[in-house]
Amino acid sequence: MSALLLLRTCRSPTIAGIYKYAYQGTTVANHTYNHRLASTEAAAASVQLANAGGLVGYWQTLSNSTPVAYMQDVLIKIHDYSGLPWWASIVLSTVLFRSVVTLPLTIYQHKITARIEKIALEMPAIVEELKKEAAMAKHKFKWSEKQTQIVYRRSIKKQWQNLIVRDNCHPMKTMIVLWGQIPLWIFQSVALRNLVYMLPDPTSIQAQIVTTEMTVGGFGWIPNLTVVDNSYILPVALGLINLAIIEVQTMSRTRPSTRLQNIANNVFRGLSVVMVPVACTVPSAICVYWVASSSFGLAQNLLILSPEVRRSVGIPKTQTELSDPYDLLWLKIQQRLGLAERPPADKPAAK
Repeated sequence: MSALLLLRTCRSPTIAGIYKYAYQGTTVANHTYNHRLASTEAAAASVQLANAGGLVGYWQTLSNSTPVAYMQDVLIKIHDYSGLPWWASIVLSTVLFRSVVTLPLTIYQHKITARIEKIALEMPAIVEELKKEAAMAKHKFKWSEKQTQIVYRRSIKKQWQNLIVRDNCHPMKTMIVLWGQIPLWIFQSVALRNLVYMLPDPTSIQAQIVTTEMTVGGFGWIPNLTVVDNSYILPVALGLINLAIIEVQTMSRTRPSTRLQNIANNVFRGLSVVMVPVACTVPSAICVYWVASSSFGLAQNLLILSPEVRRSVGIPKTQTELSDPYDLLWLKIQQRLGLAERPPADKPAAK
């Protein structure tokens, strides 16, 4: 272990990139390091073989990309400065990244959704006024029914766009969480994969040290984060948490789901199930990250349901907001389990 600590002091504090440390082949006393040396040589050989065969595809390009390199560097620094084992460092980094990136975007998305709901309440009065104006114009200018309908629809569309511009709530902004969450999830997943497999340079001293630390940086039934979770506890937990996120979002709606929403829910349910066998094939370090990220997402969705929390972050109150969201969720869970009868339609919060 003393040799491992000595090697650890050789790390460069520079910004992440393609690490250029040259492995000198020095004999190391640590038996764990010697055990990893064979996999190091195998990894280097596989990279050389891939390059020789011209198999430089999308994943290799992503693995060597600058965002992934910066992510690797940040993960290493969080581990070094916190002094936590690797599994705890992965959880800590996940909470930090999602708190900085996805949580603010989620709050902003809910603000946009609330504004859209509010301006939608203004449309019925505008529609009635436009109907009267269209009828008068039809009589005055001798328009046909088709001409009147064209002008009427254009007027409605223009009024709706004016309201959107006025309140700065374009519907495309309701997808803003995906724009931040998906790249973050991909970059951190690939960065952890690189750390496990000593990429992009398997001969780097730093890459070898990190991988060696991960072999003893696990917890409980997963002491080695570089191998898969043979107990399948983390993969199954990942699937259940992702399904819980979908069900929370479904049960918290106060309006009946549309056909498109039902299709989307079923697609995401299917993806949640598919992620289980995928998680069974990846190193435990990546699986720990996926479970931590999904757990944060579930907690975030539950927290943002609270009216007090919504007011504290500036989300406007709407007609469809639930006054007692957690009581409603518990009731719907009981209904699905057959422990309670189905009540009348859920009542939204008062204005």
